[in-house]
Amino acid sequence: MSTRVDLWNSRYADAERGAAAWALREHVHLLPAVGDALDLACGLGANALLMAEHGLRVQAWDFSPVAIERLGEEAGRRGLAVHGEVRDVVAAPPAPASFDVIVVSHFLERGLFPHLIDALRPGGLLFYQTFTTERPEGGSTPSNPAFLLKPCELLELCRPLRLLVYREDGLFGDLGQGLRAVAALVGAKP
Repeated sequence: MSTRVDLWNSRYADAERGAAAWALREHVHLLPAVGDALDLACGLGANALLMAEHGLRVQAWDFSPVAIERLGEEAGRRGLAVHGEVRDVVAAPPAPASFDVIVVSHFLERGLFPHLIDALRPGGLLFYQTFTTERPEGGSTPSNPAFLLKPCELLELCRPLRLLVYREDGLFGDLGQGLRAVAALVGAKP
């Protein structure tokens, strides 16, 4: 029987690196010129690579050794300094006041939100994007409701932060357009 690590290693072994999360890509102008950043549950590290390209000191944490190894190879190929670490982020969340930027995409552990907010330094930014329960028919998202946000739930989970950006298109309008089946937020710690 495979363990969770084996399953994620298998998924990342041949996966193509996708683009950075919409929340980060479309709002990269909000990043500080310098600082410490974390790509939490980074997978193949598209967010980490984008932040490193913008001059941040980047750490990237994931449960999968294969993902971290592939990220390290790509960062090296691009000449980017990204410190990858195999880490169970639920068991070992980031320390308080340790980052200027934290990015999380396609990962949801509700109990981690207080740790994420505490881990931001004053003025620090959280870029968060993950799946929602509202998805167009035939959409591809996790089936386990524990990994899906309810409508506007991300706003509640990030309530202590100053809201800079929020998007959740839900099931309104033309379902063939827009940002569907996800909620995205950028918030700043006061």
